[in-house]
Amino acid sequence: MTEVQVSGLTKKYGAKAALHELDLTIESGQFVTLLGPSGCGKTTTLRCLAGLERPSAGRIVMGDRVVVDTARRTFVPADKRRVGMVFQSYALWPHLSVTDNVAYPLKVARMPSRERAQRVQEMLDAVGLSDLGKRSVTALSGGQQQRVALARALAARPGIIFYDEPLSNLDSKLRYQMGQQVRSLHNRFETTSVYVTHDQEEAITLSDRIIVMSEGVIVQSGTPSDLYDRPNSAYVADFMGFQNILPGTVTGVHGKTADVRVDDASLVFSGIATGDVSIGDRADIAFRAAHARLSAEGTGVLGAFRGTVERTTYLGSAVNLLVRADGLPMRVRTETAELSAESVPTAGEEHTFAVSPDRAVVIPHENAAPADDDYLTTMTDAAVAPR
Repeated sequence: MTEVQVSGLTKKYGAKAALHELDLTIESGQFVTLLGPSGCGKTTTLRCLAGLERPSAGRIVMGDRVVVDTARRTFVPADKRRVGMVFQSYALWPHLSVTDNVAYPLKVARMPSRERAQRVQEMLDAVGLSDLGKRSVTALSGGQQQRVALARALAARPGIIFYDEPLSNLDSKLRYQMGQQVRSLHNRFETTSVYVTHDQEEAITLSDRIIVMSEGVIVQSGTPSDLYDRPNSAYVADFMGFQNILPGTVTGVHGKTADVRVDDASLVFSGIATGDVSIGDRADIAFRAAHARLSAEGTGVLGAFRGTVERTTYLGSAVNLLVRADGLPMRVRTETAELSAESVPTAGEEHTFAVSPDRAVVIPHENAAPADDDYLTTMTDAAVAPR
């Protein structure tokens, strides 16, 4: 296991900066995920750490080795950093067998042939490919090829493994299975893992710590539960699956809880404040579709609202609703197990819904909201699928 310390990491392509003076520490043995949309800087960060990109400025220390120090013109190339890499495209040698692909880094390290053969077999056993060593990698399925890539990355026992969206080419069921295997191998071989993905569910499932990035900077870092339950900005809330993010004004503060009146509406919600707020401050109230529940109580209760169902999407285990309340579109997700077949809301019906204060968050408005004020109206039903 190896600790990674990064300070002032900057990467420019011409006049455009892809990374802006990043500072971060990855503890030894942690599974850390860099999360964000395309173009946020997560892959550039990974490539700088792995030695595949030369930073424009900054310092990177792995364990007790300085691998980058631009002030002293230090740059250790990728093949000298004793790290493993798993790519989205597998990056296997098509003319080599499974065994020869896994054995390659061990040959480069000049490991004796007997020990090398034992290590290769151990790695194939670990990824469930014990009987496929002689097969050409081109004869394998996508999932099997990714297992070969995992075995090769781990074969030389590197202190750090870098994963560049390794599961994005797999179907959803196989992606989940491979994700569990990635985490299991991380635990078994006690590596430090740095993982890049745009999939927040994948990040939550695998990680000890998640780092959310936007435009080359870190916007929030914390445990999966920190980011899932308490995003510190509307950007993070949107990316972490809060389907309802409404701007408004703080009308009351009660310890850690604040009340927000939504702009141009009579709606008032209460939620946990993720920053310092005072009465009169601008803030966003954010909650997930699944946290707006059908309610038998009237609209006099704080957080309750009356809305007309505009669209119902049946998903089997749940129903996604597009609801219009006080002129605003909102997303609601209701589990079918909680409803009888006759009580599933349909288009045109009016219902009362309620959002519990301990499930919503109040985000200070100085943390930028999504740029598109109409994003709620353009979200697809897929955006309200399980996340």
